[in-house]
Parts: sequence; structure tokens; C-alpha cells
Amino acid sequence: MSEKPKSRGRASAQAERGSGGEEAPSTSRGPGGAASQGGRRAEAPPAPGPRSQKQLELKVAELVQFLLIKDQRKIPIRRTDILRHVVGDYKDVLPELLRRAAERLEYVFGYRLVELEPRSNTYILVNTLEPVEEDAEMRGDQGTPTTGLLMIVLGLIFMKGNSIKETEVWDFLRRLGVHPTKKHLIFGDPKKLITEDFVRQRYLEYRRIPHTDPVDYELQWGPRTNLETSKMKVLKFVAKVHNQDPKDWPAQYCEALAEEEARARPQTGDAAPTPAPSS
Repeated sequence: MSEKPKSRGRASAQAERGSGGEEAPSTSRGPGGAASQGGRRAEAPPAPGPRSQKQLELKVAELVQFLLIKDQRKIPIRRTDILRHVVGDYKDVLPELLRRAAERLEYVFGYRLVELEPRSNTYILVNTLEPVEEDAEMRGDQGTPTTGLLMIVLGLIFMKGNSIKETEVWDFLRRLGVHPTKKHLIFGDPKKLITEDFVRQRYLEYRRIPHTDPVDYELQWGPRTNLETSKMKVLKFVAKVHNQDPKDWPAQYCEALAEEEARARPQTGDAAPTPAPSS
């Protein structure tokens, strides 16, 4: 970043460093491009440096969630949408991201990422498994196109300590191409879906946070969620998307385990009253 243009001796070193970056997006190049002075010295600014494994894993997890959401209505997923909504300035490693995402989709969720036609730049997810009930629940594949989005929101809430600001939810969903103020091809009005429909269905609780300026709201699990799923199932969903073990989040794992143990105990207080003996 601090190299000086007047130092001719660094041109070859800079070219060597950029030799692996030929796939860098053209949008990152200056107006002069490669035509200003000719030769290697006129190359665009150096391609982004190597990303850490953690950075790549986070981007792959975003891509997997995006593909799962886009597949809900079985409409082919365009490469341009992937680039616009997820990849961003990671275009230089797009093949690696797609490869890792495809592996994750197949081995974790039972979907194969397939290009519809050669060079069509559109993809579909092909179900390679006959889903058993638990697998379908883990994938958010329960017959409605909104369940996958609900699972993601439930995961965000649980991982944030069972309550999350609405602004944080939208900060995350925007990276998946879901915006609160834009009509979505699959979800229609996403803000209404999350803050009204899911709330009315009692999957979520939606409350104003007092003394906030500007006004903000928080989201929590609703009573129906606690009846239909569990913290452990949601944690496993999050772990699978991120290619990690649920135990990698010790606090959430202990909380989910405690809930599982509590559910397994006999509910003596809820037992039906013993009928009075007949006279």
C-alpha cells in the first residue's frame, strides 16, 4: 500500500505478486487500465491479498444461505445475483467459493449445485436425498418457501443471546439480498413477513426497545417456535451452514443441552388430575 511509483525496481516484484490475480474484477481498475504505459508497470492496482480461512468460511456460509433461500421457489439462480448480493469484492476467488459451497450443500444439506446448461451462468439445486423428517427440518424444507428464512432468523436470535435488534437482522439479511424496503421475488415484503406474519403466527416476538433514538425493535423466539423446534436443532442448523460443530459455540451448546435435558424430564406438574372415586 505504501509503494512509491517512482521506484522502478519494484515493478517486477509487483507483477509477480499480482501474477495470481488475473481474475480480479475489472471494476477495481483505474481509468487508465493497462493501456497507460504498456508492459507490466501499467497493470491495475494489485489484486486483493490472500484471505484467511476464517474469511473464506464466512463468505462460503453466506453463499450457502443465499443459494438455499433463492432455491425455495425453484427458479434458476443467476450468477449475476450471486456476484451482486454475496460475492462482492471476493470475485477473484469465486471459483473457490462455488466449489466449497457446492461441497457444503451436497454433504450437509443433500443438494447438488448444478449449472443448468454449459456457460449459461444459471444454477439450480438438485435434491440428492430422500429427505427424512429431521433432514427436511434442518434444511428448512417444510413445504413453504419462507421456512428457510425463518430458520436463519431464529438462528440469529439464538446466537445473539435469545434477543436481537431488528437493525442487526437486516444488516445480516442485506448480505443475502433480502432488504426491508424492497419487494423480494420469493418473500414479497420481507419486513412484513418477519415483523408481522411470523409474529402473528407466534414464531417470533417483536417488541420496541425502550429509550432508543432512533426507535429500534428487538426480536425473540415466540411460543410456537419453542413447541415446533428446539435450540439444539437450530444450533445444528447454524453449525451445518458454517461447517462447524455445535460444540464450537460452548455457551449456546450448553444452553441447548440444558433445554434438551429439561424436555426429557417427566412433566409431573402437568399430569392430568386423578378422577375422584365414584360413590
